[in-house]
Amino acid sequence: MKIANSLKTLRSRDKDCKLVRRKGRMYVINKKKPRYKARQG
Repeated sequence: MKIANSLKTLRSRDKDCKLVRRKGRMYVINKKKPRYKARQG
């Protein structure tokens, strides 16, 4: 999982990426390609 300051560019890596908020943190998740996971901060 990548830790990034901004998720905007990481979200645009693949069309299946979704932005999700969990426990006050922003996550990028991708069910089809799990290696695209990312977290903010």
